[in-house]
Amino acid sequence: MLWLALGIFVIYPALRLLWIAFWVDGRFTLANIAPVITNWYDRQALINSLLLGGCVAVSGTVLGFVFAYAVTRLSLPGWFKFLLSGISMLPLISPPFTSSIALTLSLGPNGLLLKLLGLENFNFYGFWGTFLSETLTFYPVAFMTLTTILSRIDSNLEDAAYSMGASPLRVFRTVTLPLSAPGLANAFLLVFACSLADFATPLVLAGHAFPVLPTQAYLQITGMYDLKGGAALSFVLLVPALIVYAIQYCWLSKKSFVTISGKAGGRSSVKGPGAFPTACIIGLIAFVMVFVVYIYALIFWGSVVKVWGINNALTGENYAYVFNFGRKAIKDTLIIACLGTPLGGLLAVLVGYATERLKVKGHKTLETVSLLNFALPGTVVGIAYVIAFNDKPLVLTGTVSILVASYVFRYSSAGIRNVIASLQQIDPSIEEASASLGASPARTFRKVTLPLVLPAILAGMRYLFIHSMTAISATIFLVSVRWSLITTRILECMTELQFAQACAFSIVLIVLVFIASGVMALLARLLCRTGNAGGGIR
Repeated sequence: MLWLALGIFVIYPALRLLWIAFWVDGRFTLANIAPVITNWYDRQALINSLLLGGCVAVSGTVLGFVFAYAVTRLSLPGWFKFLLSGISMLPLISPPFTSSIALTLSLGPNGLLLKLLGLENFNFYGFWGTFLSETLTFYPVAFMTLTTILSRIDSNLEDAAYSMGASPLRVFRTVTLPLSAPGLANAFLLVFACSLADFATPLVLAGHAFPVLPTQAYLQITGMYDLKGGAALSFVLLVPALIVYAIQYCWLSKKSFVTISGKAGGRSSVKGPGAFPTACIIGLIAFVMVFVVYIYALIFWGSVVKVWGINNALTGENYAYVFNFGRKAIKDTLIIACLGTPLGGLLAVLVGYATERLKVKGHKTLETVSLLNFALPGTVVGIAYVIAFNDKPLVLTGTVSILVASYVFRYSSAGIRNVIASLQQIDPSIEEASASLGASPARTFRKVTLPLVLPAILAGMRYLFIHSMTAISATIFLVSVRWSLITTRILECMTELQFAQACAFSIVLIVLVFIASGVMALLARLLCRTGNAGGGIR
């Protein structure tokens, strides 16, 4: 069943798109790929894409790790951890182009921050603006992934190192950091893929001086109506994504990261890294939190004024417009997200368990195929789905099914990677002990394995729900008259220069996703009890 589902919604659209891109006049040709190598602008776009993706992946993973370490290892008040987690989710639960506009108002020409600092000649556009926006947008992906991984590391291991006289830095370097390797690698891969596939942020901030391939492919398809050329440019992005995945697999497959076994007792309390490192960590996260709040305060301000930057009189007309003319978009977006989220969680469990525990034949190929749609730019996924499902044998265009399928098979990647990383931390002897006591494989999975990986599953489901609410790249090509989504309404308002209405839509979307994410986090806390070192549930 897994291969059938992946074959229909991942392999089949990719093959149809490849056929369009590389099969001309009845023969195979690389003519559409040649411009990427021979044209200096496309070649520069490829180099820029790799540079931007690598820098964003490093900065986003480091920043996400700092935030995750603060939540799981520092003795912070509960309200501060809740505030930290909530603010960290803000960039993730809003469309990327919305935060780009807010950053432009702050750091672009005549930006508020530039006026305050007296830096009127500062050029925000290009690499640095895109880098800053994507780092702020995608570091929550690393934060969500690494929080789950760090919380599963047995604190007894760190406590044992402390008892032997190791310093906090040595404990971090020799115990915590190595055991976090699966999460760090997964976070890097996810953030790199996010940056590599993002076209909205570079479209707003990069400009012609810093071209990237996703933007070039998008403009090729929507501006020049060159489906073959745009598809060929986008498929070039698969090569670096697959290389990063291969490096990650080769590195991690030779190491063991088991931290949950059946050979220890209760867990000791987590000890912090010391006063000075704690102060540095809190200072960094406080700075980031204040800046994120400032950015989104601008969006809120734009939603309650009559004309952004011209008439700053307060008004509620923008929200009245949203709830009068955007009610269908709100309802449709929620329906699609609620349909796709549980299906994505189920897919993550099945793929993760089949590849990491059952080791089914071709399990690495299964894992790679399950992540393929995520590695592809959203514009390519949207175009591929339109080509594949606009004609027989399976017609889905214009229906809710094509939207749900595109979200499930694209954004369940975080859940799949989280489940695999969690299973790598669980000693198989726990499940073997259950089987030796006469439990069936199904009962062992339900009573032992599932509770231990449930936090990872729910984190992946939150990620899928958020992106089902905020996705734009593939959505542009898949929406129809019957299904109107909030993100497309925001884009419509932006193209019509209705910035106040676009900000109001953005605030409503952020509030909806924030509430739903909070509900899912509460359910996760109620359903998941922390596993002790002995593998039990307490």
